[in-house]
Amino acid sequence: MLNTRHIPFSPPWQISDVDKPDQPKATELDARPAVARFAELPIVIAEDDLVSRTLIRNLMEKWGFKAVFAQDGHEAMKALRAEQGPALAILDWMMPEMDGLQVCRRIRESEKMVYVIMLTSCGTKENIVEGLHAGADDYLIKPFDKNELLARIQVGFRILELHGALAARVKELEGAAAEIGDLKLRIPL
Repeated sequence: MLNTRHIPFSPPWQISDVDKPDQPKATELDARPAVARFAELPIVIAEDDLVSRTLIRNLMEKWGFKAVFAQDGHEAMKALRAEQGPALAILDWMMPEMDGLQVCRRIRESEKMVYVIMLTSCGTKENIVEGLHAGADDYLIKPFDKNELLARIQVGFRILELHGALAARVKELEGAAAEIGDLKLRIPL
């Protein structure tokens, strides 16, 4: 028989979140700061499995992100081309017609700034290396932890933000270099 004398007991009212509905649980990440900073950046999600797509859709709605859903690689590419600025893409590897690896390669060929997270059940080291080599920036294996997905999305947005800041600085420097070149031509020697 099991001895239950030394098992700690916490009454339900001590562990309940009833009085704090807007606060995330201690083990749950808070998406609100990321949504506030990156609300306009789209997340394109390509997933052919209805159950996985519904699960991810529910998470995106719960977190408040702007998400565009695609059922295959062709739809994902169409959605990414439609976006004017940078985007984040969450791609399944195995999809009909155009798989996630092909989408990654096409994104990299287009030179559009897209942060790519491969979210797939292909979890061997060889798969991870192949996915990253194809152009993915991050790799998450199914089944996934929702907090880990949110954390990786937040990392992706920070990288996109840094890339945008760097591109703006490069443009400023190019403008300054052009002005210096013009000044050199005007100064008599």
